Amino acid sequence: MGNRILVVGTYDTKDDELNSIAGVIRAQGGVALTMDVSVLGDPSRRTDWTKHDVASAAGSTIAEAIASEDENFAMQMMALGAAALARRLHGEGRFDGVLVLGGSMGTDLALDLCAALPLGVPKYVVSTVSFSPMIPPGRLAADIQMILWAGGLYGLNSVCKASLSQAAGAVLGAARAVEKPEGRKPIVGMTSFGKTVLRYMVALKPELERRGFEVAVFHATGMGGRAFEGLTGDGDFACVMDFAPQEVANHHFGSAISAGPDRLTAAGRTGTPQMVSIGCYDLIDFVGWQDMPARFADTPAHAHNRLLTSVVQTAGQRREVARILCDKLALATGPTTFFLPRQGGNEWDRPGAPLSDPGALAAFCDEIRARCPANVTLVELDAHINDPAFATAVLRQFDDWITSGIVKH
Repeated sequence: MGNRILVVGTYDTKDDELNSIAGVIRAQGGVALTMDVSVLGDPSRRTDWTKHDVASAAGSTIAEAIASEDENFAMQMMALGAAALARRLHGEGRFDGVLVLGGSMGTDLALDLCAALPLGVPKYVVSTVSFSPMIPPGRLAADIQMILWAGGLYGLNSVCKASLSQAAGAVLGAARAVEKPEGRKPIVGMTSFGKTVLRYMVALKPELERRGFEVAVFHATGMGGRAFEGLTGDGDFACVMDFAPQEVANHHFGSAISAGPDRLTAAGRTGTPQMVSIGCYDLIDFVGWQDMPARFADTPAHAHNRLLTSVVQTAGQRREVARILCDKLALATGPTTFFLPRQGGNEWDRPGAPLSDPGALAAFCDEIRARCPANVTLVELDAHINDPAFATAVLRQFDDWITSGIVKH
């Protein structure tokens, strides 16, 4: 049997398009399974899971959705049911990948459905609003794929069939090729930026692997932090090394490069052993091609590339960030160590470097000392975060946690 692809959409209004997708999947040797999430009409042929199955999975009925006379309520109900049903079906091994087709309503539902499935399940959304700013980053599954449904709002044509057939082939190919997380080795989740600014992962990764662990390093630029928090919350990591929590500051100061308000909380909520440090704590990242907020116009800045510009926090802003970090860590239910390298938190803030501000760094360190909660072990280092001494201290703590059974090997 070929790989099984779950094709989801409103079959009362997009029957031709959905059947076209299913036809491409079957022609390529795959198996197309169908789920109808419409409310008012019926498909031209019976689907594998009907709209009544979806409504039932939401604890409701199609009659209730119709009686509400509110399309937003009805589609949210169907989104709840589609997500729950897809999650159950995948848990039962019923399909290998999913493709959801929709306009704005169908995309709203697609985001919930894809978020309900684990990492490694191919997730494709064909949407008239793909890549639109109306889609909040926080609702995107870590490995979701999208393609614009160009020219396909109503009816089949050669333009939209190009998108539909690509998506059908892409999800089937992904289902054939995907190497899903195996779980054979425990995983350490780590946050960082590129080696030009943060370098600890270069020393830590081979040492952690030598100890029998996998290492997954997340780029802490909004979506990376969201994925990191999501997988941490799912219990996928034996330990987290959250050494670049800068997204906390980004969110606090209103940057669009945000991982949301729950950044730096998943490990504490789940009791996952966590080590935290100050990688790029002193910077606020903004979208480089947008105008800088007026209040930061006279602030020292570093244009990393055309996509990203970092501004330097004042001493007062760094004290704010220190308090926020400590307040979040105070809620942790598992072992937590905060490493405070007193000589700085990124390559650009070393003495003599363009973004160096020793007074503001000292203010941040003072605030961390004053606010560090009792449940957090504070380890101060007379070193920079990129110095070998930092990695050595981290490995010493990690080995202690292995020996004591805190980190499961």
